[in-house]
Amino acid sequence: MKTWIFLRGLTRERRHWGDFVDTFRRTVPDSRVVTIDLPGNGSLHQLNSPTDVREIAAYCQKTLSRLGIAPPYNLLAMSLGAMVAVAWAHAHPGEVARCVLINTSLRPFSPFYRRLRPRCYPALLKLALFGGDGRAWEENILFLTSRLRVGAAEVLNAWIAFREEYPVTRKNAWRQLCAAARYRAPNESPAAALLILASRNDGLVDVECSLALARAWNCAISIHPLAGHDIPLDDGQWVAEQVQQWISGTGTCARYKVGSGV
Repeated sequence: MKTWIFLRGLTRERRHWGDFVDTFRRTVPDSRVVTIDLPGNGSLHQLNSPTDVREIAAYCQKTLSRLGIAPPYNLLAMSLGAMVAVAWAHAHPGEVARCVLINTSLRPFSPFYRRLRPRCYPALLKLALFGGDGRAWEENILFLTSRLRVGAAEVLNAWIAFREEYPVTRKNAWRQLCAAARYRAPNESPAAALLILASRNDGLVDVECSLALARAWNCAISIHPLAGHDIPLDDGQWVAEQVQQWISGTGTCARYKVGSGV
């Protein structure tokens, strides 16, 4: 059985995967899924979030060691979590067999105005500077990260409940933003097999960030035409199918080449 470690993004916790975990298990045979929180989020909300992505990766590695979960690991991660996955795979190449990176953005491959779309700045700055109640936070995050139409109210209520139980502090939100902004990936790709998943309709991160990374590292990429930033929420079945087809070699994921038109 292959061990898959799922890593979420900025201020998100493992419960935000929702029913995608079950979808993945059904679609990808012989998979053992382990979801863990980044320090400062979820069950670890009382910890200070490191301001260095490499420190977050080291914490995740130690967490698995404490749980008795041995490598090799397959990492599926989005946004900030995907940066953590890249840092982990570079630091410990023998531990990480595969990385699936969802809607991430990395220096030095993309400029800041593509890594976070400028139209998102006002809403994020307002929340970071002045806060707001749990509903205001989660409504804004759902609006920025999802194109979900059916079931949005149910998702929002669940997210509000998560925040009430394990509130992420504004300090930790800033520290995670700092970690994401500061991290610079090596020019060379990790030794792990790589699949990039992105959405053309991502309202938070420009899809060009994923395309630039696929060009630089010449790795497999597949692009969803309609989903938002949180593709596992908007179309979890598509994500799971892309992973399964990539593993089995039966899919349509393209290995990016300059001029390929992907």
